[in-house]
Amino acid sequence: MINWRRHLYTLLFYLLVPLLLMRLWWRGRKASGYRERWWQRFGFVAVVDAPDKPKPLWIHAVSVGETIAIAPLVERLLGDYPALPIIITSMTPTGAERVQALFGERVLHYYCPYDLPDVICRFLARVKPRGCLIVETELWPNMIAGCQRAGVPVMVANARLSERSAKGYLRLAGLAKQMLSGLTLLVTQHQSDADRFQQLGMPADKILVSGSIKFDIEIDAASQAQGRLLRQELGNRFTVILASSHEDEEDQLLATLSPLWSHYPDLLIMIVPRHPERFESVCQTCFGYSANVVRRSEMSRITPGNTTRIYLGDTMGDLMKLYAAADVAVMGGSFSNVGGHNPLEPAVLGLPVIMGPHYFNFSAISDAMTQAGGMLLVPNMAAVAELLPSFVEVPSAVCEAGAKAASYADSQRGALDRLYQEVTARLL
Repeated sequence: MINWRRHLYTLLFYLLVPLLLMRLWWRGRKASGYRERWWQRFGFVAVVDAPDKPKPLWIHAVSVGETIAIAPLVERLLGDYPALPIIITSMTPTGAERVQALFGERVLHYYCPYDLPDVICRFLARVKPRGCLIVETELWPNMIAGCQRAGVPVMVANARLSERSAKGYLRLAGLAKQMLSGLTLLVTQHQSDADRFQQLGMPADKILVSGSIKFDIEIDAASQAQGRLLRQELGNRFTVILASSHEDEEDQLLATLSPLWSHYPDLLIMIVPRHPERFESVCQTCFGYSANVVRRSEMSRITPGNTTRIYLGDTMGDLMKLYAAADVAVMGGSFSNVGGHNPLEPAVLGLPVIMGPHYFNFSAISDAMTQAGGMLLVPNMAAVAELLPSFVEVPSAVCEAGAKAASYADSQRGALDRLYQEVTARLL
């Protein structure tokens, strides 16, 4: 039975469609990918007409982070089930680029259909998936209802739900409960996530707490080797990386760290913006603090005599290489009200992590890593500047904190194996 709440939600979504199209066009001014394959967002994808082949598995990973998180599972499925077609959908061009970079022609990529009944119905009729695996918490009422009507089981992998997000869902408690009832299984990262989902009406017998699959990161040897080469090119200088930064965070970091150059002239600051459409504006911000800026996209070599002060990572897919060339990681998104980004990536490489006050996206992991001694939680960027001299002057402190971060990350592995067992049992 269709709930009136979903009727109202659907009506409002239809009214927003013109604005969504305008937004795609607007964002396409700086990131052309938003204007590409826009029809796929309305379910107009290639028709699967091969009765002699297995039905595909549909995996939805909204953007880059979710794609990277689910990549090990996809690789395992491709290896163990070579005849199984896999379709990955995402919302953003950067997510699409990551899928292409990781899997090439081994999987099929589409932009995710908008959450409208006719669009979802069209997509499902053309794709005919055997099951749907949603990565983290990208939950859409009509998508889940449409899959339920079509007999397509839906699992959620690596689910997380912060207190902030839970409060938002509680405002639409009836709609959220109906949506969650359509799930086959919800695999959460932590017990606290499971508790919040239960408060929203998710049956306890449909929840499995397995830990975060992001702990099962495998860093390929090539990325580590390239990072070490870059490290040598940098002159083995003390390097701080601001990773996945958002608007104003670069300015915050440079304003507080640039005065340290008078005491530590070899200090190098790496900045890797989260969104490629901001590369140019961030570059201008960097030049506002130093003329000695090198852009990775230009393949420029570090200037002789260690005069380069800012290294801008303005390319996609290179973050792990840049982590491998750094000493300390400052997590972007945690100094603006975004909620922080994945601290496990630098941790597995043995980097101590500094996290700002807004880390609700990774609260459980951050609190545990802090308790283990691999992370430092700070109230603002000024505190980062206060911490750095002790790291620069006492290299053993960096090594010790980095080792604790790596040890914590390694101790939490195993969620990927548990998820793999559930996916193969329920969706294949």
